[in-house]
Amino acid sequence: MHLPRQLGPLHDLPATPEAYDAVLADVVEQALARITPEGSLEHPDADDDIGDTSLGVTSLLALAWQRTADPRLPEAVRRSLAFHLRERVYTEDNPGYPNLTVRGRGLPYARYVLAPGAHPIGDWPSTVWALLQTVDVLDLADGLVDDAQRAELAELARGYWRWLTEATFFNPQEAGNQAIGCVVGGLMLARHLPPEDGETVRERALALYRDRIRAHRVPDRGALLPPEHGGAYDNNYGPISLSFLAQAHRTSGEPMFAEDGDALARYIDARLPNGGFDQGGPRYSEQHSGFESVLGLRYFGARIGSDLGRYRGDTRWGRHAVKADGGVDGHFAWMLVWQIQDTTPWHRTPSTAPARHQLRAGSVSVAFDRRMTPALVEAGGTYHLPAAVNRQHGFGPVLDGFLYCRPTGEVRVRDVRVGTLAAKLVGKPVVGRDHVLRHVRSLYVTDGTRLWVTVAVERLDGTPYLLAGLPYAADDGDRVRRVAEGEIAAAGGLRLTHPARPGADHFDARAELTQEQAAFALAADPRGYGDPDAGWRHLVSSSAYEAEPAPDAPPHLHVFAVRYGPGGAFTPSFEGDLTVRTEAFTAVIGGDDAHGVPGLVLTGR
Repeated sequence: MHLPRQLGPLHDLPATPEAYDAVLADVVEQALARITPEGSLEHPDADDDIGDTSLGVTSLLALAWQRTADPRLPEAVRRSLAFHLRERVYTEDNPGYPNLTVRGRGLPYARYVLAPGAHPIGDWPSTVWALLQTVDVLDLADGLVDDAQRAELAELARGYWRWLTEATFFNPQEAGNQAIGCVVGGLMLARHLPPEDGETVRERALALYRDRIRAHRVPDRGALLPPEHGGAYDNNYGPISLSFLAQAHRTSGEPMFAEDGDALARYIDARLPNGGFDQGGPRYSEQHSGFESVLGLRYFGARIGSDLGRYRGDTRWGRHAVKADGGVDGHFAWMLVWQIQDTTPWHRTPSTAPARHQLRAGSVSVAFDRRMTPALVEAGGTYHLPAAVNRQHGFGPVLDGFLYCRPTGEVRVRDVRVGTLAAKLVGKPVVGRDHVLRHVRSLYVTDGTRLWVTVAVERLDGTPYLLAGLPYAADDGDRVRRVAEGEIAAAGGLRLTHPARPGADHFDARAELTQEQAAFALAADPRGYGDPDAGWRHLVSSSAYEAEPAPDAPPHLHVFAVRYGPGGAFTPSFEGDLTVRTEAFTAVIGGDDAHGVPGLVLTGR
C-alpha cells in the first residue's frame, strides 16, 4: 500500500508564468461552466469549509482577467461577488458558537457549514479565509468592479476584521496558521482603507502578531515555532504558517516576519529528510498540504539557501483545492494568487551549513529530535521511525526493557566533514534504572549513499541490544510505499522483531495501517481533534530492528554498529576508547575539549 498524501516533491511542479496561466485557464473554464444563475461558484459537493469558496474562485477569475483580459470574466466576477455579498455574509450570531466575547454585534462573519448551528466551531478560521479572499479581490478589482460594489466589499472586509478581533476570542483553536493568516488579512486590508484607519488596522495586526503569536512561540529542536493546535509543529499546517509568514513579510516589509520565517524554515529543513517524507503533528500526522505550502517553502528556501521544495506534498492539491472529482474548490485560493504574484525561484540545492538537528548528505538523512535522538533515519530509499519498547521510544541501547536514550544533562554534538564523508558525534549522559550515570556516544557517518551508526556505552551487566529503528516507508517514484523491512547490516547479530501482542498500542509494520491511523486510535479525542503525537506516545511496542553488541569491542565498552543502505560484508573493528574502522572510514573518538565537546577525527579510506 501507499501512503495516501505523501506524494511528489512540491518543487517538481512547474512554476513558470506559462504553467500558471494554464492553471488559471482551466479554472476559468470550470468556473464559467459551473456558475449558477444566482452567481455561485461553489462546487456542487461543497459542504464544510464552504463560507469562502465561491469568493475564492472569484479571486482566481480576477487574477486571470488581469493576466489575459478575457472578455468573459468581468461579468462573471461581478455576478459572483454579488452572490457572496447577498448569500454568504452572516451577521446574526451562529447558534452554539462558543467563542464569542460579545453577542448581537451584527458584524459579518463566514460560516464553516452554512446551516445555523451546524458545526459552528470552524467559523473563526472560515472568516479569516473569507477576509483573505476579500482583500485579494480588492487588490485585483481595478477595471472589474464598479465603485459601489468595491465600497461594499471593502466595508465587508473591515467587518470581517472587526468580528475576528473584537467580537470573538483571538485564535480560539490555538492554530498558528489561522492566527498568522488573520494578521495577514489585517495587513492587506489596511492598504484599502483611508490612511488613518489603515494605520490603525496595520498597528493592531502587528500588535496581535507580536503579543499573541510571537510572544507565545514554543520551542522544539532549538527553534521557537508558532504553536499549531497546541503543539510545536504540524507537518500539514507548519508549512502553511510559513506561507503566511512569507505573505506577511511581502505585504508589510516588517523584519520580524522574515526573522521568524527564517527560523521556521531552518527548522523544517532540519527535520525534513532528503526524500521529503515527514510525519508527526498535534492535528495531523501524515496529511500533507500542497499548494498552500508552496509560497512559504519557495520564499524562505531562497532566503536560507536550501531546497525546502523537496517537501513531499499532496500534489492532488498541487495547484488549488479540489473535490473528489478533481473539480476546483475555492478554499485557500489566496495561496495560489500569492504564489503566482511572487516570482521567487525555487532554491534547489541543499544547504552546506551543518545543522545541529540534522545530518544530511546525498540520499541519506538523519533528523534528530530535541534530545538528539534520531526522529527519522533515511537510507537506501527507506525511512525508519523510532521504535518502541516497553512504552519507550527512540534509538539506543536497551537492557532489560530499559532504553538508554533520554539525556540527564547537556547533550554534546560535534560535526565533521571530510571529503565525501559527513559525520555527527552525539554524547549523552544517561541514567539507568540502577541510578548509575553512563555516557552514551553515538557516531553517525554517511557517504551520501550509506549510513553507519556506532553506539558505545560503558559495559552493561546482562545482554543488551541496540534498538535500531522501525522500518516504515520507502520511496516509490512519486509515491511513498509502506514497508516492513529495510536494508540493514550489523556487526553483531541482527533481528527484525514484531509485537507479540495484538492491540492498537502495539504497532506491527506488516499490517496495512499507517502511523497516523495508529496515532489517532491512541489519541484521547477523535481524528482531526485528537493529538496524534500524544496518541503515538502511548505506543507500547512496535516492529523493530535489534542489533546485538559487536563481538570484538574493547572490554570496558558495549559497542553496537549498524549500517543502513546498500553494501557488501560489514565487518567493522574497534579498539581503544574508541577507534572505529569500517570499509569506508576510520573514526577516532577522542576526549572532551575545553568546552566538554567530544573530539572526533575522521579519515576516509
